[in-house]
Amino acid sequence: MKLRPIASKFTLKDHVYDRLREAILEMDIYDQNAELRLDERSLAEQLNISRTPLRDAIARLESDGLVTVVPRKGVFVQRKSLEEILEMIVAWAALESMAARLAVDNATDTEIATLRKIASKYNDELSATRIAEYSDDNLKFHMHILEISHCGLLKTMAEGLFLHIQAVRLRSMWEGDRVKRSVVDHAEIIEALERRDAEEAAERVREHTMQLHQHLRRTWGRLELTRNAAANTG
Repeated sequence: MKLRPIASKFTLKDHVYDRLREAILEMDIYDQNAELRLDERSLAEQLNISRTPLRDAIARLESDGLVTVVPRKGVFVQRKSLEEILEMIVAWAALESMAARLAVDNATDTEIATLRKIASKYNDELSATRIAEYSDDNLKFHMHILEISHCGLLKTMAEGLFLHIQAVRLRSMWEGDRVKRSVVDHAEIIEALERRDAEEAAERVREHTMQLHQHLRRTWGRLELTRNAAANTG
């Protein structure tokens, strides 16, 4: 994990937490060879801070379910089991499909147009080769649907799930032709929202997310994913 130093003029507590959280969410933690153990000394040196604010941040990350602190072994990025991932995706599908339904009634034309602006960047044959860039915009696309639902609690609940699903999406985008399929799905979602068809918009979003569920159940079933990243440390 690589981190940028934190400027001393800022209050450390929240900034250390934000920097670590950001770095963890960018990791490909479901790579079988991923290094999931966090070295406190290295992290403190990279951030140019003492161990105290670092440990405070780690405690918050553990509360979020992003890391696990194992006595006498260290701190490990938390990797969910396949069963837990599939359950979270089902919950995510339910929340985002409701967000799409609400967006039909609550979103302005300009807010919906923002989705088309995001999606229009990937309407060429080279889209499938820009996976890293697409992964970032894919996140923006789905978070914007939640935003334009104008239901704050729904958005908060979904964001909690996405903390864990984001790493799954990051890896799965590189598998098969998922970028190409995703681009088509996004276009269909936008069209349903523009027509103000709540039923269709909700169904398109639900099907899009459940395709990820089906993909993981089919292709990741062969992987040995443990709930605790430290489970195999002896």
